[in-house]
Amino acid sequence: MNVVLQAWALDGIPEIAAGDDLVALIARAAGDTLADGDILVVTSKIVSKAEGRMIRADDREDAITAETVRVVATRTAASGHVTRIVENRLGIVSAAAGVDASNTPHGTVLLLPVDPDASARAIAAGLRGLLGVQVGVIVSDTLGRAWREGQTDHAIGAGGVVVMADLRGQTDAEGRPLVVTMPCVADELAATGDLVKGKASRRPVAVVRGRADLVGSLDLPGARSIVRPAERDFFHLGADEAYARGYAAGLDAR
Repeated sequence: MNVVLQAWALDGIPEIAAGDDLVALIARAAGDTLADGDILVVTSKIVSKAEGRMIRADDREDAITAETVRVVATRTAASGHVTRIVENRLGIVSAAAGVDASNTPHGTVLLLPVDPDASARAIAAGLRGLLGVQVGVIVSDTLGRAWREGQTDHAIGAGGVVVMADLRGQTDAEGRPLVVTMPCVADELAATGDLVKGKASRRPVAVVRGRADLVGSLDLPGARSIVRPAERDFFHLGADEAYARGYAAGLDAR
């Protein structure tokens, strides 16, 4: 398959407030430019704002604690700043549980959407109905990566989009069987959208064109299916935390 990929950000989406109709705002910004098979990458921040997920929180750390279901690792920098890598209620492992204090009024923080998959499906369904085009929607958020510096956007919600391309059982160019190959195309789409949206350009929605084969029914598995189950998680704890737990278990066994 010879893929030609295009990606661009939509202009004209205003600052979002609780209760705003994202479908109408995105449709107005897109005009008549959307086509069947397009995939919209929507920054989770505007979904959270529209859904009223901004809360009063004078102490961001308290908000992080409230959103945490499991602490993976905690590190204190020389400056005294504490970084907490945690699992949040969505099963996502990230710094600060996805609690965001940037671009919010003083004394407030923004939480992730309650159900990003449901949010993505609702936006996709609304755009399909309003514009008459078969589009998919990815809700994206910025996350770090184990073993690598820097951050990229990942899919935390998906509606009408294939999230994993299962190539197992196919063969490579040399005819050898593919055993474990499952590209997370939803994350790749999220990162592609971030390349054109930028972080401070106030263009929170991108359109990715060229992978219509990934757009389908609204009941396709969402981004929650990307989260690795605990029984297959090789890195359930940070290195220091795992060592401390093992050391303590060894002392108890004496």
